Amino acid sequence: MSDAVFDVALIGYGPTGATLANLLGQYGLSTVVIEKDAGIYALPRAVHFDGEVMRVFETAGLRAEVETISRPGLTGMHFNNAQGETLLIRGGTHARGPHGCATNHYFHQPALEAVLRQGVKRFACVQVHTQHEVVAIDENDEGATLLVKSISTGSSFSVSSRYVVGCDGARSLVRKVLGSPMTDLGLHQPWLVFDVLLKTEMPRLPDHTVQHCDPVRPMTYCNVTGQRRRWEIMLLPGDDPAEMVKPETLWKLVSPWVQPEEAEIERAVIYTFHSILGQGWRRGRLMLAGDAAHQTPPFLGQGMCAGIRDAANLAWKLDAVLHGRVSDELLDTYESERSPHVHAFIDLAVRLGDIIQTTDPQAARERDAKFKAGQPTIFEFPTPRLGPGFWLGDVGPVGQIFPQPELADGRLLDQVLGVHFAVIGTPEVLAQVSEDTRQRWHHHGAVVLVATDPLVLTWLQTQHASAVLLRPDRYIAGMARSASELDRICLGLLAEVETAH
Repeated sequence: MSDAVFDVALIGYGPTGATLANLLGQYGLSTVVIEKDAGIYALPRAVHFDGEVMRVFETAGLRAEVETISRPGLTGMHFNNAQGETLLIRGGTHARGPHGCATNHYFHQPALEAVLRQGVKRFACVQVHTQHEVVAIDENDEGATLLVKSISTGSSFSVSSRYVVGCDGARSLVRKVLGSPMTDLGLHQPWLVFDVLLKTEMPRLPDHTVQHCDPVRPMTYCNVTGQRRRWEIMLLPGDDPAEMVKPETLWKLVSPWVQPEEAEIERAVIYTFHSILGQGWRRGRLMLAGDAAHQTPPFLGQGMCAGIRDAANLAWKLDAVLHGRVSDELLDTYESERSPHVHAFIDLAVRLGDIIQTTDPQAARERDAKFKAGQPTIFEFPTPRLGPGFWLGDVGPVGQIFPQPELADGRLLDQVLGVHFAVIGTPEVLAQVSEDTRQRWHHHGAVVLVATDPLVLTWLQTQHASAVLLRPDRYIAGMARSASELDRICLGLLAEVETAH
């Protein structure tokens, strides 16, 4: 360990760190993971991820395994008022959404973490050290040296790596070393999270998630997986936190839905829901990901998802840099792209929280009247554009993620494209690009796909495009109407970051 120099050191082995370890392992990058806990935290935490995140798991080669421990959420999320009337419904509950899978999924976090950690074992290039803690980080021009302490023995050793990613949560050591300030986006509200295991079938409990927008006591109900159910209960002024987590209080709070003889308590804990966005996710060889960089309220189920998206954004950039295809200036696009994207989700979650957390009766009546002017409002799952970075153009879906259709031969698109750049275009445009562009595609390992599939052709026609350049994370880097325009896009993007051509 003391003699080796790893490509990447990951501090923290939660969902973000474990996903990034899988993606880096696929690229063959030597990676060391340092995690202070001995094993997976056994109790529930995150319970939802979206279709884009399932697509990341698919890219990591783990979709089938993740599907065995999760369930598709096909019945939406309903925001109901105190009278049980539905005000608002989260749409996007298709069995086959734009990412080639269900748009929403529910899961038990320990089961997901077990799948991710088992996946890491496929890669000899990834070492994992649990029950070890990073106590100091020494940066230099070539990388960083971590002082690592064994929690079980107290002994210490050093680990050197060319890059370090802090996936080490809200109390991140890496963030402290970077001195990255956190911007408060306005939400700090304590909630009681109450998880149960049902002892019997309970058809009276809805299949869908319900946000009970009751000013007397705002609550959330969630059907997780199997017999797992969750209630999240907003604390009000005057509530005693110690009293709120007592079994007699818990059962009283959920008595309209479940009785003590029908379920057993798995966990009851009080969290403060935050909306926080860090500034300065990268300095030199050090970077932040997941909760170390941002914290999202749970009203849209995007907290863990944001960290997984961080991992997907970072993995291909680290691969390109560490394999010498591009300069490390590409890593400067990590925060510039991801921060506005996360901010968009946080803003929407805060707005949804404002609907749920209304406790003033008159304000609640006014809210209900606005929604009841028509049928329940349906809002679709957001697809924000990346912030400024490695993409070119300002029209259509450029800077957004490309859909994943099922092709005519039964394969999903990503199975054909792999994990590097991809170019999809009509035969005419692909045949007319310059030799310099072709060499550039070869330099970056790009897959070139002639658009003959009806769904892909329809997408291009709808966007009035003849070709599209996709990044390895499947975000659209550029769209072109002609071969010369595709040449300009590839020159303007790829040539800017290349170290050798």
